[in-house]
Amino acid sequence: MKLYRLTRDEAPRHTGNLNAGHKWNLPGVDWSQPCPTCRLGGGLGALYYPCVDPADLPEREKFHEPEPVPYEEFIRLRELVRPLVPDWAVLKPGAAFGPVEGSGLGYFGQLFMQNPWTLYARREALERLQAAGVRGLQGCPIKVRFRQKNHPELLELQLELHGQFHPECLSPDRKPICPTCGSNQNPLPKKFWPEASSLPKDLDIFRFRDAPGFILASERMVDAVKRLELDGVVFQEVEVR
Repeated sequence: MKLYRLTRDEAPRHTGNLNAGHKWNLPGVDWSQPCPTCRLGGGLGALYYPCVDPADLPEREKFHEPEPVPYEEFIRLRELVRPLVPDWAVLKPGAAFGPVEGSGLGYFGQLFMQNPWTLYARREALERLQAAGVRGLQGCPIKVRFRQKNHPELLELQLELHGQFHPECLSPDRKPICPTCGSNQNPLPKKFWPEASSLPKDLDIFRFRDAPGFILASERMVDAVKRLELDGVVFQEVEVR
């Protein structure tokens, strides 16, 4: 099985930039009232659910630019959102919801990465990939004002979370993950490889669950992008064990 990490194509023509962010977030945990077990908060970056919109929740304002809250209050707010998210979702402090809002400018490829952990696609590119049989693509509309007349219709991709580090790339003296909040105090391995048995067999693109900032794709996805001549991203092969 071959697996690839997506990164942004840094060619000079790719000038696209989104000055935008998600409106809704789970709050952070107040350091003065943290998790009772590890005394931390259990946060994790790159947890984006752009197709999930908490706007209809009675307490929706508590998810708009939220201040840190006591751990018990975080748990309560997390459970308010849980019925809205897919069953594979991970809900940690800072998880973001709803469409990105803001402004955009420049040339955007058929696929576009604002940073290493967000992926967008032009609508026509997404439809072509889906027609080619690529699995795991869910596009979510964005609310971005573009500063040029001829701008693309971009969709943010909501990607499932799957996969674990192979035990051999983890330090033998690593600290245990907190059983209460799931906080992981260990740094990411400098070199890593996913465990083959933890990878999905029915998806061609997904976020790496143990490090959601990594977006991974199957050889089938890579072949489709090359065959359709879609620009905007490059693929780096990742060793699987």
